[in-house]
Amino acid sequence: MPAEGPRSSGEPLLERALGASLAGVGSGDEIRDRVLDAAAELFGRSGIRRTSIEDVARRAGVSRITVYRRFPTKNVLVEEVLLRDLRAFLVSFRAVVGRAESAAERLVEGFCLALRTARVNPLFGGLIEVEPEVILPFLTTDGGAFLRAVSDFIAMQLRREQEAGEISGEVDINIVAEVLARMTLSFCLTPESQLDLDDPEQVRSFARCFLAPLVTGVGLAGDR
Repeated sequence: MPAEGPRSSGEPLLERALGASLAGVGSGDEIRDRVLDAAAELFGRSGIRRTSIEDVARRAGVSRITVYRRFPTKNVLVEEVLLRDLRAFLVSFRAVVGRAESAAERLVEGFCLALRTARVNPLFGGLIEVEPEVILPFLTTDGGAFLRAVSDFIAMQLRREQEAGEISGEVDINIVAEVLARMTLSFCLTPESQLDLDDPEQVRSFARCFLAPLVTGVGLAGDR
């Protein structure tokens, strides 16, 4: 059975995660959750290609047949692991931006959360470290679909702000969304920076000075 990495069709996965996060979907299946936990741990530690279904079953304390009953192929298992992490991020995203008081602050907090999540997520960090040949094409040379999916998600949030009168109608939402998506992805993939990306206040100050003006035209008070 081929041990493949993430598929390059980012839209369906993001749409599924978005729908599941809106519905508050949980598995309700303790064994399924154990298998996903085991797979995520092994993928992050050893890589997707080097991890077999047998490895996952052994780590989860179940049989191969039990794994296959819930995940018919390894690709399905990989996709479900990614989907669960993405769904968890979207739930956190709604909670964090929901506490912000303006469109600009919601943009800032969303950017900070995305960057922090990517930096501390053991699956993402592990794959970048142990199996870059699998994950990097999905995010770079073959990453057009993924970038479009992320840009579309950001654009959807910004369009709601624009429709509510929080962002000027003169702002080109699609361009701003793509810039934000590319900026976030760049920091995630090349973390060496003049900024201390592990300092939340530095990241927040950067976002207020350089990203908030994309929707307000000016930096937020206190960061100019």
